[in-house]
Amino acid sequence: MTNEHAIEAFGLVKRYGEKAALGGVDIVVPTGTVTAVLGPNGAGKTTAVRILSTLSVPTEGTATVAGFDVTTHPTEVRRRIGLAAQDATVDPLLTGHENLVMIGELHQLPRKQAKARATELLDQFALSDASSKVASAFSGGMRRRLDLAATLVARPQVLFLDEPTTGLDPRARNDLWEVLETLLGEGVTILLTTQYLEEADRLADDILVVDHGKVIAQGDARSLKRQVGGDNIGVTISDSSRLDDVVEILRRVTGADPIVDRPARTATAPTTGGVAGLAAVANALAEADQEVEDLSLRQPTLDEVFLTLTGLPLDGDDDPEPTPRTPEEVTR
Repeated sequence: MTNEHAIEAFGLVKRYGEKAALGGVDIVVPTGTVTAVLGPNGAGKTTAVRILSTLSVPTEGTATVAGFDVTTHPTEVRRRIGLAAQDATVDPLLTGHENLVMIGELHQLPRKQAKARATELLDQFALSDASSKVASAFSGGMRRRLDLAATLVARPQVLFLDEPTTGLDPRARNDLWEVLETLLGEGVTILLTTQYLEEADRLADDILVVDHGKVIAQGDARSLKRQVGGDNIGVTISDSSRLDDVVEILRRVTGADPIVDRPARTATAPTTGGVAGLAAVANALAEADQEVEDLSLRQPTLDEVFLTLTGLPLDGDDDPEPTPRTPEEVTR
């Protein structure tokens, strides 16, 4: 694997008949970083993951993972990656411990080592108490955690996580994020698709926004937020009858027309002044003897970025990818 990039893909195209699931996507993920892929239903997120994890063959384009071409050296790629697809793939008839031991032995770990690794991962994912319970008796969140643990049995260099925290409660989601952050500290590279904007905001070094099979925006969370506008100063006051005065103060200090929410007694205006602009507004409000309940400086949220870029809310998974039809894909 090269020192710089664990994943490199250029011009990825995937067609199913006349339908193009991907229309020429470039993805470059530096080693030891997290890239998040966001997109509405059917945007092509899962298709990209399937190609990069060797489960599907691109119609056009090239891709390397861990230094190996996904088309010409798929076995070498598979030896170095972990994949957690949208649906859990654990065996429901085996216990949690047996599932992980089986995965370890499939990766040719000695049985003693596979058992030790299984015990370690069950503890890491807070599943030790359920290690002897068959997976069919697990809750949905427990099955998801077991599936994610299975991807780590062989200590992969690159992790592909397709909606990794779907079905997890907030505490379990936070626990998983902490596990992923630990893996990053160990040099693991992660590409994830997600419907949780908080997840991308917390974990991702780089974010790709995909729509209709193409990348329409890219950058870290802060740069994407700036694409749809700078900081906003929001003022909430106690006396609604003085809201017009607050609007005039905001207009004078920021040079912009505020957005007014009268029922909430709030006025918001964009600013390029950052903290200095906030301080100027605070001083002007104090001089006008305004009773302020809340004064804040904030960036647009990733939710607002996504809605602005795509015109659609971010919810649910990609439309299922059609079943591979070519002999090459069936045998792969």
